[in-house]
Amino acid sequence: MSPLIPKPSTGRGALVELVVIVALAIGLALLIQAFLVKPYQIPSGSMEPTLDVGQRVLVDRVSYRFSDPEIGDIVVFHPPQDAVSGSGQQCGVGTQPDEACPQPGDDEADTNFIKRIVAGPGDRLSVKNGHPVVNGVMAKEDFINPCHGAADCDLPKTITIPPNEYFMMGDNREPQMSDDSRFWGPVPRDWIIGEARFTYWPPDRIGFF
Repeated sequence: MSPLIPKPSTGRGALVELVVIVALAIGLALLIQAFLVKPYQIPSGSMEPTLDVGQRVLVDRVSYRFSDPEIGDIVVFHPPQDAVSGSGQQCGVGTQPDEACPQPGDDEADTNFIKRIVAGPGDRLSVKNGHPVVNGVMAKEDFINPCHGAADCDLPKTITIPPNEYFMMGDNREPQMSDDSRFWGPVPRDWIIGEARFTYWPPDRIGFF
């Protein structure tokens, strides 16, 4: 039986075939990253001890097209531009010293952040000793690096998360370790890239979340 694709009979033909195969492989990899799964390297200690600096994860870019993000999801997203511009005023509105930022700035940054969703649209939120208090119930979080009484560990004034927005916090709750929604506000759903599902590096951390 003859092969479906004839084997190249010349060195030039073999080279053309190799170029086509490589181009198709690169194109397929780019399509997968653009629409399905994207690798991401952890840039800071804001998610310790859950994720270490340099650890690599795969981000699912598909699921949130069919279902809503949930509290507890670890997500990669674009923060507000004010969070990365160094302009000083990170929150989109003025805040009191005892409340988290209730509203982000209007502009989306190109930078990627990774944090955990701790509250969703319509939730009432305050912060006690670094733990989110959502609708009057303090989250049970034995997996975090806790606050130790620093400023911004306690934000007792309740805010309400706006529609289609999500409040993000790093698992490393010391304020100087996690620059998160406490300071620059909830994240619009459209700015969420996807959910971190699997870690593949280093080898001793391989597994699903």
